[in-house]
Amino acid sequence: MNERDALATRVLELCRARGFTAATAESCTGGLVCGALTEIAGSSDVVDRAFVTYSNQAKMDLLGVSQATLAAHGAVSEETAREMVAGLLKAAGTSLGVSVTGIAGPGGGSEAKPVGLVHFAAARADGRVIVRREVFAGEDRSGVRAHAVMTALAMLAELAEG
Repeated sequence: MNERDALATRVLELCRARGFTAATAESCTGGLVCGALTEIAGSSDVVDRAFVTYSNQAKMDLLGVSQATLAAHGAVSEETAREMVAGLLKAAGTSLGVSVTGIAGPGGGSEAKPVGLVHFAAARADGRVIVRREVFAGEDRSGVRAHAVMTALAMLAELAEG
């Protein structure tokens, strides 16, 4: 079993032990976080749904991210990641959720927001929220996305543990 599958299995086991369900809201990962979870047989008792909200319009329509937040901070920001996960939990009604928004490259970066920048927010229905900002510098598109999946899974595991 590879590292990603082991971490996904751990998330599922922790969720089962606590009776948790989970959902994802993904932009730059394009559904890969949910894909990692659903790669594991029996995941349907934990995984409820995933939203791939690649465009700003999708973030607003499906997750309730405000146009003001997107205008002020951009799609790749802590503020957007927080609104994505809040909207996810509201829409899905799950115990846990994680959001991912970033710049996988190779283009699209800037000095302020370089290629490899990814913002994450994970939340529990009881109100606990954790956020992370990572820069996966020197990685190609696949590498940024792979690291983002691992970070999102680790955040779900952290929330499922306690």
